[in-house]
Amino acid sequence: MKTVCNPYLPIDEYIPDAEPHVFGDRVYVFGSHDQEGGYTYCMRDYVTYSAPVTDLTDWRYEGVIYRSDQDPDYPNRKYMYAPDVVQGNDGRFYLYYAMGGDYGYGGYYGPISVAVGDSPAGPYEYLGFVKNPDGSPMQKYVCFDPAVINDDGVIRLYYGTQYSYELEEDFLTNGRLEDEMKMFNRTREEILSYKEDSINGPSMLVLEDDMVTVKEEAKHIIPYDTRGTSFEAHPFFEGASIRKIGSKYYFIYSSWLNHELCYATSDKPDRDFVFGGTIVSNGDIGFHGREAKDRLNMTGTTHGSIECINGKWYVFFHRLTHKSDYSRQSCAEEICIESDGSIRQVEMTSCGLNGGPLPASGSYPAVICCNLTNHRMPHGSNSIFKDNFPNITHLGEDRFIGEIENDTLIGYKYFSFSSVKIISIQAREETPENLVVLDAPLRVDERTDQEGFEQANAPAGDGFGNDSWGIGDADSQATGSDGAAIAGAFDIRLTPDGESVGRIEVPVAEDPMAWISCEGEVTIPDGTHALYLIYKGNKKTQLKTLTFS
Repeated sequence: MKTVCNPYLPIDEYIPDAEPHVFGDRVYVFGSHDQEGGYTYCMRDYVTYSAPVTDLTDWRYEGVIYRSDQDPDYPNRKYMYAPDVVQGNDGRFYLYYAMGGDYGYGGYYGPISVAVGDSPAGPYEYLGFVKNPDGSPMQKYVCFDPAVINDDGVIRLYYGTQYSYELEEDFLTNGRLEDEMKMFNRTREEILSYKEDSINGPSMLVLEDDMVTVKEEAKHIIPYDTRGTSFEAHPFFEGASIRKIGSKYYFIYSSWLNHELCYATSDKPDRDFVFGGTIVSNGDIGFHGREAKDRLNMTGTTHGSIECINGKWYVFFHRLTHKSDYSRQSCAEEICIESDGSIRQVEMTSCGLNGGPLPASGSYPAVICCNLTNHRMPHGSNSIFKDNFPNITHLGEDRFIGEIENDTLIGYKYFSFSSVKIISIQAREETPENLVVLDAPLRVDERTDQEGFEQANAPAGDGFGNDSWGIGDADSQATGSDGAAIAGAFDIRLTPDGESVGRIEVPVAEDPMAWISCEGEVTIPDGTHALYLIYKGNKKTQLKTLTFS
C-alpha cells in the first residue's frame, strides 16, 4: 500500500508558496523553488509536480517549466517569486510571477510578468508584463505575489503587499516614508498620490482576453487601515490567492503574523470581504488556543492556498527547515468547508494527504515530524539563525533532524499501530565533525521574534518535569541500561506529557559520521496514536530514520 507523508514531495525538494490547481484529471502544484540550504528566497527555476486527482500518493516530477533567465529583467533581478497559473479563454495556460533579488530586494518594483504554455506542465515562454491600455507597465499599488482566476470568462488578477508604516501618526517625518520609497522604488509624489488610499494593500484588476492588458483598473479589495474591522488582529501581509466556491469568493492570504494562512469571504470579487479565520499555522499557533510562545516548530513565512481535489478540500502551505526562511517545503492538510462556508483551523500532521494515519510499519524519514520544539523556538521572517535549536537539515545526501538537545520534543501525527513491539531509529551523537553550519550571513527581520531568537541560545529548559533517568549534568557521562556510555535517550510517549511507553538509548559516537541503529521495546495499544520522541541527554543528538516492527 502506498503512503504519502508531509512534506508530500521528495524530502530534498523545496517548493514553497504552493498554488494547487486541478486541470483535467490531475492536480498540479505551482510555487517558488528554494535551494536546499540556500541563503535567500527562490534561488532555483520553476518546476512543477502533479498527481492524479484519485491518488495523492503518486506525485510525478514534471521538470523545469520556466527559467528565470527567460525574463528580460534577468540578471538584474535573478529570482522568480510566488507564481500562479490560470487557463485562459483560449485554452492556453498563463503563468504570472514577480522577480526579485537577494532577500527580496527589488521584489516590490514590478511589473508583474507573464509567460504562456500549451500545457499546465509547460514549457512556458515569456509573453510580456501586465500593462495599461497605452502599453505602459501597470504599477498601480505594489505588484507582488500575483494570483489569478478565470471567473466564468473574466480574468481577475489579485496582488499586493502591506506594511503599516502609513498608520503611524508621524509617518511623513519619522523616516518611514523614505523607507517606503526605497522599498517600493517609488517617488515621494507617487506614494503620497494615493491620498486617502494607500500604495499598500491587496488589490484586484480585470484583464483583457490577451491576458496582459488591463481591462478594469486595480482597486483595493480590503481597506488598508483595518483598525476596527474584522481584519484588525490578522491584517493582510502578502501571498494573495483566490478561489470561488459556489457564488462566494475566498481570498486566502498570509497575515502580518507571518506564520498563518488566513481567509476572507465576499459575494463580490472586488469588495466587501469579511475576515473568516485562520486555516493553518506552521507552528500550530491558535489551534485549540495555542499561544505564540508555545509554537510547536520554528515559525516564519508561509504562503499557499486551498483546492478541491476529487471532492475533498485541502490547504497547501509550507514549513521551514535549515533554521531559515529560505529552505521551505510544501505540506498539505485536508480541511472541511462547513455548511455556513466557514473553515476551521487544522493542525499540522505527518500524514497530510494520506487520507488517514500512516501505517506503523517499515521505515520513515525522521524529518516527517510535524512538531519539533525545545519549548523556546524562534519566529523568523526573511531570516537565518545561527543559534542552537533543533532543526531539519542536511549534510551531503543525508536529511535529518539536527541539534537535538535535552528536552527536545519530536512529534508525529498520526500512526496506525497494530502489534508494534519495537521502534528502531538511526541516530548519532552530534559532534563538531557532523554539525551542520549554514554558510550564509545571519539575518533577522523586523517581524522576527527577537525574544525567541535570543532564547534559542539559552540553556535547555525542563518542559517535561525533572529528569528521572540519571542523565546527569553537562559535565558528567551518562550510562545506559547495560552500563555503556550513552549520549542520551529518547523517551517514547503517545502524548507530550503522558506515560512513557518505551525508551531508545543513543550510544556515544565512535565514528562521528556513522549512523547507529538503536532500538527499544515499546508497549503501544493497537489503534491510531500520535507518537512523541522526547530526548533526555547532556550531549546533542541527530536523528535520521524511524522504523516500526
